[in-house]
Amino acid sequence: MPTPTSNIRNFCIIAHIDHGKSTLADQFLLKTGAVSERDIKAQTLDSMDLERERGITIRMHPVTIYHQYNGQRYELNLIDTPGHVDFNYEVSRSLAACEGAILLVDAFQGVQAQTVANAFLAMDAHLKLIPTLNKIDLPHARPDFVIGEMEQALMTDPAEVMKVSAKAGLGIEDLLGVVIDRVPAPTGDPAAPLKALIYNSHFDTYKGVVVYVRMVDGSIKPGQRIKLMRLGREYVITDIGQFRPAMTKCDELAAGQVGYFTANIKNIGDVNIGDTVTDAFNPTAEPLAGYKEPKPMVYSGLYPVNNNEFEDLREALAKLKLNDSSFTYQPEVSDGLGFGFRCGFLGMLHREIIQQRLERDCDLNLVQTAPNVTFEIQKKDGTVITVHGPQDVPDAGLIDEFREPIVKISFLIPATNIGSLMGMCTDRRGTFVRTEYLSQQRVILVYEMPLAEVIYDLYDKLKSVTHGYGTMDYEVLGYRAADLVKMDILVHGNKVDALSIIVHRAAAERRGRMVLKKLREEIDRHLFEVALQAAIGARVIARETIAAMKKNVTAKCYGGDITRKRKLWSKQAEGKKRMKQIGQVEVPQEAFMAVLESDE
Repeated sequence: MPTPTSNIRNFCIIAHIDHGKSTLADQFLLKTGAVSERDIKAQTLDSMDLERERGITIRMHPVTIYHQYNGQRYELNLIDTPGHVDFNYEVSRSLAACEGAILLVDAFQGVQAQTVANAFLAMDAHLKLIPTLNKIDLPHARPDFVIGEMEQALMTDPAEVMKVSAKAGLGIEDLLGVVIDRVPAPTGDPAAPLKALIYNSHFDTYKGVVVYVRMVDGSIKPGQRIKLMRLGREYVITDIGQFRPAMTKCDELAAGQVGYFTANIKNIGDVNIGDTVTDAFNPTAEPLAGYKEPKPMVYSGLYPVNNNEFEDLREALAKLKLNDSSFTYQPEVSDGLGFGFRCGFLGMLHREIIQQRLERDCDLNLVQTAPNVTFEIQKKDGTVITVHGPQDVPDAGLIDEFREPIVKISFLIPATNIGSLMGMCTDRRGTFVRTEYLSQQRVILVYEMPLAEVIYDLYDKLKSVTHGYGTMDYEVLGYRAADLVKMDILVHGNKVDALSIIVHRAAAERRGRMVLKKLREEIDRHLFEVALQAAIGARVIARETIAAMKKNVTAKCYGGDITRKRKLWSKQAEGKKRMKQIGQVEVPQEAFMAVLESDE
């Protein structure tokens, strides 16, 4: 018998990286008896090896736990979410399946950039926030100071802030009681036609696609015929269940509950995140609003080192796309690297995680090209085109305006580092917006900056400038006109398309020289001089030369008449001149890879 709606609470844990989300989730599992003391391990819900190694949550993890409170049994559906800015989309998806959120803040580190961003996401989704201070047992904890920061930055009531230690298990049962008291029960009608939101899915070799749903109205049982509203496909339910925390079968899922179902869905593309599930014979009138499609911001090529693995890579990408809908890909061909895929990511960590998941889970060896962002070009005839890479840029004569994506970026830093950070932002074409003081020691600096200047190494530079204490969060504002150009690389007079890049005109010469120096180290010397050039249109802006190999043609002449030597030298010079005209220079794959690495 499903739990009555009034006794269900759906909530998630949101916080900055390393503030203890997964540890708190572990304590909830332990205190409610979902996992025994013997079976508990650190970050129980983080099932991927990558998550355990890096100590971060990458995917959201749902779990259903039961808790006795005031003589009643409550069903709590908890979703542990990622904290990194690149996985913001995972957070927004989990918020849509909840009515409340525990906003967790470290009692020493205090409010961070991602804390503020996630709190506003939850407020926009009209969730009931439960501000919670974690790690209060640490000797250097500053609870009163941090509660003041929370009041200043997030407008929380100091009296409502809960204090816990997820590691030591302090205050956990009180927090569970507050979740039951403060988070509203889901509003859903068990008697209405079936309506459920798909918020995640994964592929199982034996069962097909496993679909994660949040029930809104009605109920679902094995044997029931359902319809996925976006594509209109119909299926018969084979299995339903909940995550407790392992997949556990049950007889029925009703309004307000969170669980999963399988229905022999073999085609990965049939399941869309944000789609509505309804009854095939008694459908609901209106589908749910679903999710706003995430827009990839960083594009990069993925190529198998061995071209025979192209089809394996295609299959691996399709499976990965199923439970990461923010990732996009399409086939492309490169002169230097052969057949591969142009992939879109939300950020650089997202890109790195995807590559590692492909290499580990699917045993593939991959080459990644240098990341670049999406640009917009308005042509002279008024049409606007989206450009994912240098190969899509039309001739300069056809371009009226070149636009680049701009982000609004918030830095949360110690007040002593304001000068260094402002200098760094100015160097990266940043525009100052405002300063907000959280306290005398900590400040929020807001800048508008081109995304291309953010994605490469801004986060690393921020950490070094602030000695590890700075954090950042950004949101995309849109496209703005900028003085951008396509820079071509010529080897021995021939354009090498795979090495072209889009750069700001002011930085073109520096970037060009950097690429040419790397190429000069990688391309072998020939019997003739090889010119390496960086050019914008017809104008060469940088040049490096690979000197010719020297052969001593006069070694066999011992003394004697100088005219004999001169004759040999002139013959050699003519041969070299002819070779220079017809000689071909092969750019080895190692050179492509070296340039791409140096570009990062």
